[in-house]
Amino acid sequence: MPDLLRKLHHHPATAWLARAASLPDPVELRRAAGPSGAQELAGRRAVIGGAAGGYAVAALTAAVTMAGAAVDSAASSIDILIFDATGCRTPGDYAALYEAFHPAAPRVAPNGRVLLVAAPPEATTDPIAAAAARGIEGFSRSLGKELGKKGITVNLVYAAAEALDRLDGVVRFFCGPRSTYVSGQSVRLSTAAVPMAAAAERLQGKVAVVTGSARGIGMACAQRLAEEGATVVCVDVPAASQALHDTCRALGATALVLDIAGPEAPARLLDFLRERFGGVDIVVHNAGITRDRTLARMARADWDLVVDVNFRAIAAIDEALLAARLQRDGGRTICLSSISGIAGNFGQSNYAATKAALVGYVAARAAQLGNRGITVNAVAPGFIETPMTQRMPFVPRELGRRLNSLKQGGQPRDVAELVAFLASPASVGVTGNTIRVCGQALIGA
Repeated sequence: MPDLLRKLHHHPATAWLARAASLPDPVELRRAAGPSGAQELAGRRAVIGGAAGGYAVAALTAAVTMAGAAVDSAASSIDILIFDATGCRTPGDYAALYEAFHPAAPRVAPNGRVLLVAAPPEATTDPIAAAAARGIEGFSRSLGKELGKKGITVNLVYAAAEALDRLDGVVRFFCGPRSTYVSGQSVRLSTAAVPMAAAAERLQGKVAVVTGSARGIGMACAQRLAEEGATVVCVDVPAASQALHDTCRALGATALVLDIAGPEAPARLLDFLRERFGGVDIVVHNAGITRDRTLARMARADWDLVVDVNFRAIAAIDEALLAARLQRDGGRTICLSSISGIAGNFGQSNYAATKAALVGYVAARAAQLGNRGITVNAVAPGFIETPMTQRMPFVPRELGRRLNSLKQGGQPRDVAELVAFLASPASVGVTGNTIRVCGQALIGA
């Protein structure tokens, strides 16, 4: 659906009215098509700086160069701006942020990318150094809100010195076109939990299961994983059987009609995966439902149904897969949470509880599975343009679109891009995280 504000700004008959009313003019966001590659940043101009005493500049420079970007500190127009803030240990060190970003921020081009790297606050016992590291997060989020109107994203990675060998994939994703709708986020790289895997660009030979994949975000996730070379199993309820089979024919995927909340669902899924593929590598828990009412008006059946589908079924399936060791070592588990689980939402006490539960779930599960090389993360979408959001009343729909730094809604593929990254070997070290795909939504930020 064309963006209403862009239409108003770019139509000769209404452009004057849009300008007079000071309506936002959302930038057309740059997105990637097709599978990812080693040269994701080809043709992009990068500027890299850092605070004195930092330890990440060399690794960051190597990562952007390997991904195809040209490092040019004198570039008048910057596509990628990277700053090593690992040297920020005192309030005085913050001067380096001002000195770097005051002249450089205005030079970042539309659809540009800004990435900061900071030391993990928990890695030091010095409270001042820990506070200085944590403060980088506030700086990056504020900068994202300043630059978002140009389609620029700003994100932060917490990385210890021993985690620098895991930066390559993170840099390619957060500095490239696949992170279009991911801004204002902070990601922690783990070193102790997940051993380095063999380098691989794509997902050939991997088996992926995506629940709730007949349409919408689930279908987009299945498509991206298939593009990356994975063998995809699409799962959805009997009521969506026709759409599920249509999707699978289009993607060359395998359909499994299954209600994941049913008592026999884990056993049926395991039998299917064991017999057809011998196991599974990637599990994307996308299926979810809403039954919105204020708590005082909510029926117990609606409460229980949302908890069963959005939380209990996920835990039951994972427990069964792990008990049978059917998820292979080096695997990936990705849960679809929600902004509602982070910020809460009126009339969604059941839904928000389950989506917040997934934030805690991935953190706890990741700590258990790191020794097997399995990462567990959550993705929290914001306002994504789907048939469901198209049915919303006009005013709530427009508010949902505009209440973020990019002033527009995201696309299902934006969520799928992050899912595909988290499913890939390039995401090694990214585990236990919840990452929002929301254009830096102003609610819950």
